[in-house]
Amino acid sequence: MDHWQEDLFNSLIYLECEQKIYTSVLSLAQSLGFEYCAYGLRMPIPITQPKITMFNNYPANWNSHYHESGYLEIDPTIKHGLLSSLPILWTDATFASAQQLWQSARDMGLKFGWAQASRDANGTAGLLTVARTHEDITAVELNEKQARLHWLSQAAHVAISRVLAPKLSPEVDAVLSPREIEVLRWAAAGKTSGETSEILGISERTVVFHINNVLAKLNCTNKTAAAVKAVSLGMLN
Repeated sequence: MDHWQEDLFNSLIYLECEQKIYTSVLSLAQSLGFEYCAYGLRMPIPITQPKITMFNNYPANWNSHYHESGYLEIDPTIKHGLLSSLPILWTDATFASAQQLWQSARDMGLKFGWAQASRDANGTAGLLTVARTHEDITAVELNEKQARLHWLSQAAHVAISRVLAPKLSPEVDAVLSPREIEVLRWAAAGKTSGETSEILGISERTVVFHINNVLAKLNCTNKTAAAVKAVSLGMLN
């Protein structure tokens, strides 16, 4: 770990406020030559409408235009980040499917950017974006700064998700016992409580007891919902 990485680690690890963590990440991004820094956190639940929280220092008029135009749903960098942890540059090719978004961003001075996604075992995803109004991001600069940008994206995700994820979805901190996981796996496979009891060699009452514990821990009303949520959170892997 070089001095920059050590300073980054120490600046983030002890912070307990997501806004302070973002401010520190912004400062580090600016030290790498970028005016703007954005970080978005996407929870794996609820599945149909995942909770998303965003931090950035973009101009207020751009933030308003972005949200009013529904660009969040079509932003190619976000779509890329949900599928890949490889970094992506802002280019004409990147925004080929969202040319109006790209033109609007450039009109407001947001011309040069780089983004990288991160995700963890419970399915929480993050996207760090750094940007500036002047000076293209050259191959030489990327070669020089890529390792630090990658490190920054990972550190930002670990720090912000550590603080924010339990607030947005308390279930991410739930801990299922080995037996609860075993019972839930069979439930996910479509087995009834009676069938599960025969498979595991325990009473049906015990199976129901474990299922009820899981429902309480995951804040679900039935075992199907609990199984879906557990899978989404990586608990049944």
